[in-house]
Amino acid sequence: MSAYSVEHIEHRSQRSFEEVVAAFEGATGEIENGAFAEELAASKDKDDFEQRIRGHEGDSGFMRFQMLDHGAWLALYGDHAKCRLYILGNPLIARTMLRHDLRVGLNVPVRLIIYETTTGEARIAYDQPSSLMSRLDNPAVAAAAAKLDAKLFALALGAAGAETTS
Repeated sequence: MSAYSVEHIEHRSQRSFEEVVAAFEGATGEIENGAFAEELAASKDKDDFEQRIRGHEGDSGFMRFQMLDHGAWLALYGDHAKCRLYILGNPLIARTMLRHDLRVGLNVPVRLIIYETTTGEARIAYDQPSSLMSRLDNPAVAAAAAKLDAKLFALALGAAGAETTS
């Protein structure tokens, strides 16, 4: 067992929760509900797979694999919450790390949450991918993960519409 530090990033937004969700979803493509497995099964070769995947990329280069609406199920308990967890990534980006160490697969695709605080502030939060992969102590993974960090930061910043982080 080894210990390592994870850097948690939060972007505060002046936008409403709904506006942040719309901006985020507008910047990401989607490949949910088994579509990834279907595209993989239909792929004839690497080039065909890459073409199919690129067709699901959003302007950010990311696609959503799954969304869990925590607010929806919490409402069944009488809890008012706006909170969505997204699993997002891009297999073509993931490959830049996985080819150096398959253990990267524990942290890609990445998880990102959009939620509303008790004061009504919308936030986007995630754990920085490079910090999650730092435990691998692999310079090639670290270099590729740093590029992923930058892409994820740009996506979150654009969706939040603000430059504040905590």
